[in-house]
Amino acid sequence: MRFAFTKMHGIGNDYVYVNGFTETVEDPVKAAVLVSDRHFGIGSDGLIIIRPSDRADCEMEMYNADGSRGKMCGNGIRCVGKFVYDNRIVDREVITVDTLAGIKTLRLNVKDGLVDTVRVDMGAPILEPSQIPVDLSSAGGAPECVHVEPFGEILLNTEIPVTESLTMRGTCVSMGNPHCVVPVEDVASFDVEGIGKLFENHPIFPERVNTEFIHVEDRKNVRMRVWERGSGETWACGTGACAVAAACILNGWTEPSVTVHLLGGDLQIEWDRQKDTIYMTGPAVRVFDGVIDL
Repeated sequence: MRFAFTKMHGIGNDYVYVNGFTETVEDPVKAAVLVSDRHFGIGSDGLIIIRPSDRADCEMEMYNADGSRGKMCGNGIRCVGKFVYDNRIVDREVITVDTLAGIKTLRLNVKDGLVDTVRVDMGAPILEPSQIPVDLSSAGGAPECVHVEPFGEILLNTEIPVTESLTMRGTCVSMGNPHCVVPVEDVASFDVEGIGKLFENHPIFPERVNTEFIHVEDRKNVRMRVWERGSGETWACGTGACAVAAACILNGWTEPSVTVHLLGGDLQIEWDRQKDTIYMTGPAVRVFDGVIDL
C-alpha cells in the first residue's frame, strides 16, 4: 500500500488522515495498525479516511490504533472539518460529516483562510443502558440503575464492581461510542493504564468502553484523563469530554457549560437542554504531510 497522508491533532489526540476522494487504502485495518505505531510507523491514535458521502459533505471512516473500527471521535472530526476546508474540498463554514454515529454538523472558525477552531454539534447523550451498551445481566455483579427524570433508569454515579476487591463509582453515557465517567481524588497520580484496562474489558461492556477518570475542580472546570478502547491512554478524547460534561451536569456537579481540561489542552463543552444537544468547541491542527509505503 502506498498513499499520501496528513498528520493532524486536536489537543494532542492525533490521527493520520487520508483523502479518500483521491487516495485508496486497500487494507485500512492493517494500515491503521502500521501507521499508528509510534516507533516504526508515523505515530498516531489511529487512522481516519475522509471519503465522499451521498448524505453529507464527506464521510469520516475511523480506525483505532489496534485496527478496530471507531464510530466517532470528537477531536478527529474537528480535524476532518479543517482538512476538507483547508484543502478546498468544501468552501462553506458550516458543513456536515457522515459518521457511524450519525451525521454531525460542524461550524468552522476560519482565520486567514484556514480553519482555527471548530464547534461540533455532537447530538444528544445516550443514557439508556442497553443503547450505550451496558449488559446489566452479566455475571460478576452488575451496577444498579438510578431513576432520573426525564431520562428514566440510567447508570448515574453507580457502584461498578471492577474486580472482586475493587468497586468504583461511574456514570455511563454514549456519545456515539460508550463511555464510563469515574470520579477520582487525584487525576494526575491515578493508575489510568491499570484501571483503564479493567474497565475496557469488563464483561458488563459488551463493546468495550472508554473510561474517563475525572476530578471536578469547581462548577465550571473539570480535569480529565482518558483510557480509550483500542488505543490506550490518549492525550484527549472529544466524545469523552462530552460524556464527562453530561455526567457532571446530570450529577449536579457543574453548570451546563464547562471547560474540560485534558492532557493535550482544553475543550469547551455546553449541553443545550432545550435542544437536547451537546456542543464541543476546540482547535484543529495540521502537523505535516507525507507519503507512506506499507
